Amino acid sequence: MTKPTLSGFTSRAIHHGYDPAENQGALTPPMHMASTFAFETAEQGGAIFAGEQQGYFYSRISNPTLDLLELRIAALEGAEAGVATASGMGAITAVMWTLLKAGDEIITDKTLYGCTFAFFRHGLAKFGVKVTHVDLTQPAALEAAMNPQVKVVYFETPANPNMRLVDIAAIAEVAHAHGAQVVVDNTYATPALTRPVERGADIVVHSATKYLGGHGDLVGGLVAGTAETMQRVRLEGLKDMTGAVMSPFTATLIMRGLKTLALRMERHSATALRIARWLEAQPQVAAVHYPGLESFAQGGLARRQMALPGGMIAFDLAGGYDQGIRFMNRLQMVIRAVSLGDAETLVQHPASMTHSTYTPDERAAHGIGEGLLRLSIGLEDAEDILADLEQALAASDIALAA
Repeated sequence: MTKPTLSGFTSRAIHHGYDPAENQGALTPPMHMASTFAFETAEQGGAIFAGEQQGYFYSRISNPTLDLLELRIAALEGAEAGVATASGMGAITAVMWTLLKAGDEIITDKTLYGCTFAFFRHGLAKFGVKVTHVDLTQPAALEAAMNPQVKVVYFETPANPNMRLVDIAAIAEVAHAHGAQVVVDNTYATPALTRPVERGADIVVHSATKYLGGHGDLVGGLVAGTAETMQRVRLEGLKDMTGAVMSPFTATLIMRGLKTLALRMERHSATALRIARWLEAQPQVAAVHYPGLESFAQGGLARRQMALPGGMIAFDLAGGYDQGIRFMNRLQMVIRAVSLGDAETLVQHPASMTHSTYTPDERAAHGIGEGLLRLSIGLEDAEDILADLEQALAASDIALAA
């Protein structure tokens, strides 16, 4: 039977790389919970180890269940190949330990997830890699900072937690002109909304813990890029440097999540836009940062680069940090928790939680306000989310006045 060519995003998320007829008719791909694999002959084992024959020998290097997930993330990102890792930080560290060595330089955007920032500033730097932060919303700033030692340009878009965007195509053009590779963290947008490889990026990394899994019940990471680079990441950054190997069970859960990714991102985005507009209209709210708002400073770029504005909102209350804490503590349905992309709506305070690895001066320099709050809009009914936000905002306003 001829396998169909699948052009649609969700069709690929559901079907790509798998044929039930090749697996005893099983509709859901089997989970290969094996650490090691048997050889028919000693010669076959030697050939697989030498790379002369395709096959499996140990799940730290490859596994049939992980292979299918890697095929799917590559297909969804428009990349040649993928690599699965045990966490989002496993994905980032495996890539960086592969691409960088002592004496190299990495340029990153000014705003990064707190653990990424810590790894770059206190991890890579400890091993002789220079880390330079540049405002990558301005391609001219990158041009001015480039030099022969820069091997990687790295950024998130939208950035965690303040939602600033980076023009992927413009930054890739500058970086490639100087021989550097571009690595993009696509966790916030997912390939349902933005596909960095199609806009010139070399490598995409994900915390699959978030929207790709979608249910808050796993920790995982994914990388996508060229087949040659992904093989290097697998054999150097993953196998030898980090050992951050994903379990087959986690891979199965992520593939389940991918099947509904496009539908979930539509719901997350529609509800988030409604809530962002409501927040913007409240006198207690000083600023709302959301790519779908007409007031968003980078609205033109958001419309060009993102199919939908996504499910993440950042906002500042007029009463600053104190009001923000009171507001969070008065929420009843919305859950105080880090992470994002779950079915549940989550709220957190970056300065004291996810971005506490920055010093106060570093947060100020990198655009992370002390009173900034981050909302990950879930899949609940919008009316219930709004009702909870409204009562908590009113209570926090009264408490602040008192």
